[in-house]
Amino acid sequence: PPQFRLPPLTPPLPQVSLNAWFWSTVFHTRDTAVTEKLDYFCASAVVLHSVYLCCVRTLGLQRPALISIFRAFLLLFLACHISYLTLVRFDYGYNMAANAAIGLLNLAWWLRWCLRNRPRLPHVWKCAAVVLLLQALALLELLDFPPIFWVLDAHALWHIGTIPLNVLFY
Repeated sequence: PPQFRLPPLTPPLPQVSLNAWFWSTVFHTRDTAVTEKLDYFCASAVVLHSVYLCCVRTLGLQRPALISIFRAFLLLFLACHISYLTLVRFDYGYNMAANAAIGLLNLAWWLRWCLRNRPRLPHVWKCAAVVLLLQALALLELLDFPPIFWVLDAHALWHIGTIPLNVLFY
């Protein structure tokens, strides 16, 4: 049988995620304008890459031209997003709205795939659980609150909460 491979020029999600986690760590260690932007831009890259991988996984590689066009569109969107935040205005609300919208697209796409494949894939519930829990955790980013015991704020709890979900999804 043919072996499943990602289209060329696609870095695996671990590299994209590791880059984002690196810059998040740098930003939370040394809060400067540059490290903040790198944290935000790399987080956006992870969200967009997740949608891209959803496309590859759900449509398969039977349509490589469509997947390449979609990849180009997402890269263009990321470039425009970063350009706007860098050259026009660093708008926290816009950045959050853009990432939330892409996250909701990812959620809807995965859930549709899960529903369609539930009869033949008994483990598909794990995928549905992960995408739903990730959206629930995203509320921690949207509904910020003061730190518990002056240590654990909403953002820290979001970071902690995403760790077990990666294991479940894998």
